[in-house]
Amino acid sequence: MSEYKAFRVELVDKIAHVQINRPEKVNAMNADFWTEIVDVFRWIDDTDEVRVVVLSGAGKHFSSGIDLMLLAQAGSQLGKDVGRNAEALRRKILQLQASFNAVDNCRKPVLAAIQGYCLGGAIDLISACDMRYSTVDAQFSIKEIDMGMAADVGTLQRLPRIIGDGMMRELAFTGRTIDGTEAQRINLVNRTYASQEELLAGVFEIAGEIATKSPIAIRGTKHMIRYMRDHRVDDGLEYVANWNGAMLQSADLRVAMAAHMSKQKPEFAD
Repeated sequence: MSEYKAFRVELVDKIAHVQINRPEKVNAMNADFWTEIVDVFRWIDDTDEVRVVVLSGAGKHFSSGIDLMLLAQAGSQLGKDVGRNAEALRRKILQLQASFNAVDNCRKPVLAAIQGYCLGGAIDLISACDMRYSTVDAQFSIKEIDMGMAADVGTLQRLPRIIGDGMMRELAFTGRTIDGTEAQRINLVNRTYASQEELLAGVFEIAGEIATKSPIAIRGTKHMIRYMRDHRVDDGLEYVANWNGAMLQSADLRVAMAAHMSKQKPEFAD
Protein backbone atom coordinates (compact mmCIF):
# COMPACT_ATOMS: atom_id res chain seq x y z
CA MET A 1 0.00 0.00 0.00
CA SER A 2 1.39 3.42 -0.99
CA GLU A 3 1.64 6.52 1.16
CA TYR A 4 -0.77 9.25 0.12
CA LYS A 5 -0.85 13.03 0.58
CA ALA A 6 -4.61 13.51 0.48
CA PHE A 7 -5.72 10.22 2.05
CA ARG A 8 -5.10 7.89 4.95
CA VAL A 9 -5.78 4.26 4.02
CA GLU A 10 -5.95 1.35 6.48
CA LEU A 11 -6.96 -2.28 6.10
CA VAL A 12 -8.39 -3.90 9.21
CA ASP A 13 -10.47 -7.10 9.34
CA LYS A 14 -11.01 -7.07 5.57
CA ILE A 15 -12.39 -3.50 5.67
CA ALA A 16 -10.45 -0.78 3.84
CA HIS A 17 -10.90 2.56 5.61
CA VAL A 18 -10.27 5.34 3.08
CA GLN A 19 -10.16 8.69 4.85
CA ILE A 20 -9.83 12.06 3.15
CA ASN A 21 -7.01 13.51 5.21
CA ARG A 22 -6.85 17.29 4.77
CA PRO A 23 -8.78 18.42 7.87
CA GLU A 24 -6.93 21.73 8.02
CA LYS A 25 -8.37 22.52 4.56
CA VAL A 26 -11.87 21.16 5.35
CA ASN A 27 -10.88 18.14 3.25
CA ALA A 28 -11.04 20.20 0.05
CA MET A 29 -10.26 18.15 -3.06
CA ASN A 30 -6.89 19.34 -4.34
CA ALA A 31 -4.79 18.00 -7.23
CA ASP A 32 -3.37 15.17 -5.08
CA PHE A 33 -6.90 14.06 -4.15
CA TRP A 34 -8.02 13.64 -7.76
CA THR A 35 -5.03 11.55 -8.80
CA GLU A 36 -4.63 9.53 -5.60
CA ILE A 37 -8.25 8.39 -5.37
CA VAL A 38 -7.79 6.48 -8.63
CA ASP A 39 -4.69 4.74 -7.22
CA VAL A 40 -6.48 3.98 -3.93
CA PHE A 41 -9.43 2.31 -5.59
CA ARG A 42 -7.21 0.45 -8.04
CA TRP A 43 -5.41 -1.02 -5.02
CA ILE A 44 -8.76 -1.89 -3.43
CA ASP A 45 -9.96 -3.60 -6.58
CA ASP A 46 -6.72 -5.57 -6.92
CA THR A 47 -6.47 -6.65 -3.26
CA ASP A 48 -8.55 -9.75 -2.61
CA GLU A 49 -8.26 -9.32 1.17
CA VAL A 50 -10.39 -6.16 0.90
CA ARG A 51 -14.06 -7.14 1.10
CA VAL A 52 -15.68 -3.72 1.69
CA VAL A 53 -14.72 -0.02 1.86
CA VAL A 54 -15.61 2.72 4.36
CA LEU A 55 -15.02 6.23 2.98
CA SER A 56 -14.85 9.05 5.53
CA GLY A 57 -13.32 12.47 6.14
CA ALA A 58 -10.84 13.35 8.88
CA GLY A 59 -11.77 16.05 11.35
CA LYS A 60 -15.08 17.87 11.71
CA HIS A 61 -16.15 17.70 8.07
CA PHE A 62 -16.44 15.09 5.33
CA SER A 63 -15.42 17.48 2.53
CA SER A 64 -16.06 21.04 1.36
CA GLY A 65 -15.72 19.92 -2.27
CA ILE A 66 -13.24 20.88 -4.95
CA ASP A 67 -10.33 23.05 -3.84
CA LEU A 68 -10.92 26.55 -5.24
CA MET A 69 -7.19 26.90 -5.85
CA LEU A 70 -7.47 24.03 -8.32
CA LEU A 71 -10.23 25.85 -10.20
CA ALA A 72 -8.22 29.07 -10.20
CA GLN A 73 -5.20 27.23 -11.56
CA ALA A 74 -7.25 25.73 -14.37
CA GLY A 75 -8.61 29.17 -15.25
CA SER A 76 -5.16 30.75 -15.32
CA GLN A 77 -4.01 28.28 -17.96
CA LEU A 78 -6.61 29.34 -20.52
CA GLY A 79 -5.51 31.31 -23.55
CA LYS A 80 -7.27 33.44 -26.16
CA ASP A 81 -8.46 30.68 -28.49
CA VAL A 82 -11.98 29.58 -27.54
CA GLY A 83 -11.70 26.23 -29.30
CA ARG A 84 -8.45 25.30 -27.57
CA ASN A 85 -9.78 26.47 -24.21
CA ALA A 86 -12.86 24.30 -24.67
CA GLU A 87 -10.77 21.26 -25.56
CA ALA A 88 -8.49 21.76 -22.54
CA LEU A 89 -11.41 22.22 -20.14
CA ARG A 90 -13.25 19.21 -21.57
CA ARG A 91 -10.17 17.04 -21.10
CA LYS A 92 -9.76 18.25 -17.50
CA ILE A 93 -13.42 17.57 -16.66
CA LEU A 94 -13.18 14.05 -18.09
CA GLN A 95 -10.10 13.43 -15.91
CA LEU A 96 -12.03 14.52 -12.82
CA GLN A 97 -14.98 12.34 -13.80
CA ALA A 98 -12.64 9.35 -14.12
CA SER A 99 -11.63 9.83 -10.48
CA PHE A 100 -15.17 9.23 -9.23
CA ASN A 101 -15.82 6.57 -11.88
CA ALA A 102 -13.08 4.62 -10.08
CA VAL A 103 -15.26 4.65 -6.96
CA ASP A 104 -18.43 3.74 -8.84
CA ASN A 105 -16.70 0.95 -10.78
CA CYS A 106 -15.08 -0.60 -7.68
CA ARG A 107 -16.08 -4.27 -7.37
CA LYS A 108 -16.36 -3.98 -3.59
CA PRO A 109 -19.21 -2.14 -1.77
CA VAL A 110 -18.30 1.43 -0.77
CA LEU A 111 -20.00 2.94 2.31
CA ALA A 112 -19.73 6.70 2.85
CA ALA A 113 -19.68 8.02 6.45
CA ILE A 114 -20.50 11.74 6.36
CA GLN A 115 -20.25 14.40 9.06
CA GLY A 116 -20.16 18.19 8.86
CA TYR A 117 -19.88 19.67 5.38
CA CYS A 118 -20.63 17.59 2.30
CA LEU A 119 -20.64 20.25 -0.39
CA GLY A 120 -20.27 20.50 -4.16
CA GLY A 121 -17.82 17.89 -5.38
CA ALA A 122 -18.37 15.89 -2.19
CA ILE A 123 -21.96 15.26 -3.36
CA ASP A 124 -20.52 13.94 -6.63
CA LEU A 125 -18.30 11.63 -4.58
CA ILE A 126 -20.96 10.18 -2.30
CA SER A 127 -23.26 9.71 -5.31
CA ALA A 128 -20.67 7.26 -6.65
CA CYS A 129 -20.79 5.22 -3.41
CA ASP A 130 -23.09 2.26 -2.78
CA MET A 131 -24.54 3.46 0.53
CA ARG A 132 -24.40 6.70 2.47
CA TYR A 133 -24.73 7.34 6.24
CA SER A 134 -24.43 10.62 8.12
CA THR A 135 -24.67 12.45 11.39
CA VAL A 136 -27.97 14.23 12.06
CA ASP A 137 -26.28 17.64 11.77
CA ALA A 138 -24.37 16.93 8.54
CA GLN A 139 -24.83 19.61 5.86
CA PHE A 140 -25.36 18.69 2.21
CA SER A 141 -25.46 21.13 -0.71
CA ILE A 142 -25.03 21.03 -4.49
CA LYS A 143 -23.06 24.28 -4.37
CA GLU A 144 -22.01 24.46 -8.02
CA ILE A 145 -25.07 26.55 -8.94
CA ASP A 146 -23.84 29.29 -6.57
CA MET A 147 -20.47 29.24 -8.35
CA GLY A 148 -22.09 29.94 -11.70
CA MET A 149 -21.68 26.45 -13.12
CA ALA A 150 -23.44 23.12 -13.56
CA ALA A 151 -22.19 20.19 -11.47
CA ASP A 152 -20.09 18.15 -13.88
CA VAL A 153 -18.48 15.22 -12.02
CA GLY A 154 -21.47 12.92 -11.54
CA THR A 155 -24.11 14.48 -9.28
CA LEU A 156 -26.60 15.29 -12.04
CA GLN A 157 -26.13 11.85 -13.58
CA ARG A 158 -26.15 9.60 -10.48
CA LEU A 159 -28.20 11.46 -7.89
CA PRO A 160 -31.61 11.18 -9.67
CA ARG A 161 -31.36 7.39 -9.29
CA ILE A 162 -30.82 7.85 -5.55
CA ILE A 163 -33.24 10.61 -4.49
CA GLY A 164 -35.48 10.95 -7.55
CA ASP A 165 -35.48 13.44 -10.40
CA GLY A 166 -37.67 16.13 -8.87
CA MET A 167 -35.77 16.42 -5.59
CA MET A 168 -32.43 16.39 -7.42
CA ARG A 169 -33.64 19.29 -9.58
CA GLU A 170 -34.74 21.28 -6.52
CA LEU A 171 -31.39 20.88 -4.80
CA ALA A 172 -29.39 21.47 -7.99
CA PHE A 173 -31.33 24.61 -9.02
CA THR A 174 -31.45 26.21 -5.56
CA GLY A 175 -28.18 25.06 -4.01
CA ARG A 176 -29.96 24.97 -0.66
CA THR A 177 -28.46 23.14 2.29
CA ILE A 178 -30.18 20.14 3.86
CA ASP A 179 -29.26 18.41 7.12
CA GLY A 180 -28.92 14.71 7.87
CA THR A 181 -32.56 14.37 8.91
CA GLU A 182 -33.84 15.64 5.56
CA ALA A 183 -31.13 13.69 3.74
CA GLN A 184 -32.52 10.50 5.28
CA ARG A 185 -36.09 11.50 4.44
CA ILE A 186 -35.25 11.90 0.73
CA ASN A 187 -33.13 8.70 0.74
CA LEU A 188 -29.81 10.45 0.20
CA VAL A 189 -28.56 8.63 3.31
CA ASN A 190 -29.73 5.26 4.64
CA ARG A 191 -29.43 6.14 8.32
CA THR A 192 -28.36 8.98 10.61
CA TYR A 193 -26.39 8.97 13.88
CA ALA A 194 -26.21 11.43 16.75
CA SER A 195 -22.43 11.91 16.66
CA GLN A 196 -19.37 11.25 14.51
CA GLU A 197 -18.24 8.51 16.88
CA GLU A 198 -21.58 6.72 16.64
CA LEU A 199 -21.55 7.22 12.87
CA LEU A 200 -18.21 5.49 12.37
CA ALA A 201 -19.07 2.72 14.81
CA GLY A 202 -22.37 2.10 13.05
CA VAL A 203 -20.94 2.16 9.53
CA PHE A 204 -18.07 -0.14 10.48
CA GLU A 205 -20.57 -2.54 12.02
CA ILE A 206 -22.48 -2.68 8.72
CA ALA A 207 -19.22 -3.02 6.78
CA GLY A 208 -18.14 -5.82 9.08
CA GLU A 209 -21.34 -7.72 8.37
CA ILE A 210 -20.82 -7.33 4.62
CA ALA A 211 -17.23 -8.54 4.99
CA THR A 212 -18.46 -11.89 6.32
CA LYS A 213 -20.41 -12.65 3.15
CA SER A 214 -19.18 -14.58 0.12
CA PRO A 215 -16.99 -12.21 -1.91
CA ILE A 216 -18.18 -13.95 -5.08
CA ALA A 217 -21.81 -13.26 -4.12
CA ILE A 218 -21.02 -9.64 -3.20
CA ARG A 219 -19.25 -9.04 -6.54
CA GLY A 220 -22.15 -10.53 -8.47
CA THR A 221 -24.75 -8.56 -6.54
CA LYS A 222 -23.01 -5.22 -7.07
CA HIS A 223 -22.34 -5.98 -10.72
CA MET A 224 -26.00 -6.79 -11.34
CA ILE A 225 -27.22 -3.66 -9.54
CA ARG A 226 -24.91 -1.48 -11.65
CA TYR A 227 -25.90 -3.29 -14.85
CA MET A 228 -29.59 -2.61 -14.21
CA ARG A 229 -29.06 1.16 -14.11
CA ASP A 230 -28.74 1.18 -17.89
CA HIS A 231 -30.72 -1.88 -19.04
CA ARG A 232 -34.25 -3.24 -19.23
CA VAL A 233 -35.56 -5.84 -16.80
CA ASP A 234 -35.48 -8.64 -19.39
CA ASP A 235 -31.87 -7.77 -20.27
CA GLY A 236 -30.95 -7.92 -16.58
CA LEU A 237 -32.67 -11.27 -16.05
CA GLU A 238 -30.84 -12.85 -18.97
CA TYR A 239 -27.53 -11.34 -17.87
CA VAL A 240 -27.80 -12.62 -14.28
CA ALA A 241 -28.71 -16.08 -15.62
CA ASN A 242 -25.52 -16.11 -17.69
CA TRP A 243 -23.49 -14.72 -14.77
CA ASN A 244 -24.78 -17.23 -12.23
CA GLY A 245 -24.38 -20.06 -14.71
CA ALA A 246 -20.68 -19.66 -13.95
CA MET A 247 -20.67 -18.22 -10.42
CA LEU A 248 -22.98 -20.81 -8.86
CA GLN A 249 -20.17 -23.31 -9.41
CA SER A 250 -18.10 -21.46 -6.79
CA ALA A 251 -17.15 -23.28 -3.60
CA ASP A 252 -18.77 -20.38 -1.71
CA LEU A 253 -22.23 -21.78 -2.44
CA ARG A 254 -21.38 -25.13 -0.85
CA VAL A 255 -19.73 -23.40 2.13
CA ALA A 256 -22.79 -21.20 2.68
CA MET A 257 -25.25 -24.10 2.43
CA ALA A 258 -23.21 -26.31 4.76
CA ALA A 259 -22.97 -23.49 7.32
CA HIS A 260 -26.71 -22.88 7.10
CA MET A 261 -27.51 -26.58 7.63
CA SER A 262 -25.15 -26.87 10.60
CA LYS A 263 -26.10 -23.44 12.02
CA GLN A 264 -22.45 -22.38 11.92
CA LYS A 265 -20.94 -19.09 10.73
CA PRO A 266 -19.43 -19.58 7.24
CA GLU A 267 -15.82 -18.69 6.48
CA PHE A 268 -15.18 -17.72 2.86
CA ALA A 269 -11.84 -17.56 1.08
CA ASP A 270 -10.69 -14.19 -0.24
